[in-house]
Amino acid sequence: MALATIDRTPPPFFRQGPSALTKLSICSMLALFLMVADTHLAITQPLRALVAAALYPAQRVLLVPVEAVRDGREYVEGLQRAVEGAEQARAELARQSERALRVEHLMQENARLRALLELRPSLEVRSQAAQVLYEAVDPYSRKVIIDRGSAHAITAGSPVINEAGVLGQVTRVYLQSAEVTLLTDRDAAIPVLNARTQLRGAAFGGASGRSGGLELRFMAGNADVQVGDVMTTSGVDGVYPPGLPVAKVAAIDRKQDAGFARITLTPAAASEGVRHVLVLEPLGLQLPPRPDVAPVPAPAGRAASRPGVAASRPGARR
Repeated sequence: MALATIDRTPPPFFRQGPSALTKLSICSMLALFLMVADTHLAITQPLRALVAAALYPAQRVLLVPVEAVRDGREYVEGLQRAVEGAEQARAELARQSERALRVEHLMQENARLRALLELRPSLEVRSQAAQVLYEAVDPYSRKVIIDRGSAHAITAGSPVINEAGVLGQVTRVYLQSAEVTLLTDRDAAIPVLNARTQLRGAAFGGASGRSGGLELRFMAGNADVQVGDVMTTSGVDGVYPPGLPVAKVAAIDRKQDAGFARITLTPAAASEGVRHVLVLEPLGLQLPPRPDVAPVPAPAGRAASRPGVAASRPGARR
């Protein structure tokens, strides 16, 4: 041994086993093997379940303060939301009460004015609630089936509404159910009235494909229609009561070379997710029958232009 040097090698008594690198390699390969085996064979699943069952009481004890803090925070937040909701409900109830008083006053005033002008009293719209059962099986139409039919005095042509506005019209009646064609159907049409300008028009469905949309057709390019105008039922068709929301103007395309404007409407009542509706009685059942229009006779000595009408010649046999 050289002088002034220290031998750092351990004595033979403390030397044992393989080196640290060999141990690391063996443990790494063993861990990789166990992971692959557990993934494909789930050999550690019983051991994992046993450990989880043994640690469950300790886990529940440790979660008690966490759950207490969370439940307390949710209770305080829920109490605050309930108080705010109650205040909003009271304010809305006050507004509704004031509106109901004004509506009642207006109804009384309307009745007095009608009596003064000797007009017939306003029609009472009878209604009944119904539930939507399912949509029609035709993928190219927008129809739903409700649980009211002829056994419940439902007639074809009855308007169907919800809290937002007009949904559609009963087009086919069965004994215990009825088919409702929605306004967004491509074959649907409804007369409307612009609430701002009192301009009448006709809204047709199927403007945006099956997703639903309305189009206000046959309106002049210079018609007084603006984006945001509310379209309501006019009440002159003998079907829908007046004043029901139908749609709102979404877009207007005024082309210079076209005589009519392309006006797209957004329905007031969304048909998606509707569960409960209100079926109204058509106004035509309460109105007097329409007078029959007598055909206009053809001029003497000239043949009628329409088929089925005999010529008015002297001596002609009928």
